[in-house]
Amino acid sequence: MYAAYVAGKDSRMKYFGGCDAGSTYTKCVILDENGKIAAAVTKRSRINLVLSAKDALDEAVSQVDGLNSAEELTYLIGTGYGRNKVPFADENISEISCHAMGVHVTDPSVKAIIDIGGQDVKGIAIDTDGTVLNFAMNDKCAAGTGRFFESMARAFEMSLDEFSNLSLTAKNVIPITAQCAVFAESEVISLVGEGKPMEEIAAGIQLSVAKRCFVMAKKAGAVDSVTLTGGCAKNEGLKKAIEKVLKINVVDLPTDPQLMGALGAAEYARQKGSNV
Repeated sequence: MYAAYVAGKDSRMKYFGGCDAGSTYTKCVILDENGKIAAAVTKRSRINLVLSAKDALDEAVSQVDGLNSAEELTYLIGTGYGRNKVPFADENISEISCHAMGVHVTDPSVKAIIDIGGQDVKGIAIDTDGTVLNFAMNDKCAAGTGRFFESMARAFEMSLDEFSNLSLTAKNVIPITAQCAVFAESEVISLVGEGKPMEEIAAGIQLSVAKRCFVMAKKAGAVDSVTLTGGCAKNEGLKKAIEKVLKINVVDLPTDPQLMGALGAAEYARQKGSNV
């Protein structure tokens, strides 16, 4: 009887979790033992990152039949800005490593990443096994980060989605000369006040960010192609500007690019917890 119970328990599907507690959004991915995504959640981060992680984990767990809480995950890894705040995590791994692994399991042909987070920009080169070959990071200034784009959208009195597509209609580009996020916002507000075409100002903003991304990508070693991760990967205007500046192809991922950190963490959890 006991042997049958143990055998039944052992035959149950194991699940592995990754929680990316970012400064603006918290993402959670649960993988089954075959590496298939069983659940995925993206939620706006709260001031309390422990509660943000708990909310995302609870919602992800609710999507998986047979799971009742994050404590039932075979292995859980925290990553991102608040990786030390993920409840029930077995360990935490840097978001640089997790983004690399997430992209690798999504599209192994991609060898370079530009990750635009809420408060930093990273260039990451990926090795053949999904580990990090090299990386460069700009965390000294908010210009070109997710929060910067949110402030630009507010200045334009638009949603982030509307702002992201605005530059696509521009016939010319009005350069943004300020390198600091605060001064750039002031410069943009002045240009709007002068009645300059808003799509051309937007194109200037996207181009200035693309130039920052160019530096990070080249430092990391991007040569033939690159992909974008983080919420800003959904910014079509930025994607076009990066292709123009880098003069290389920006690869679209088949899985939500905002989930790459959480997906990579979940894959590391699967690798580490498969024998648990």
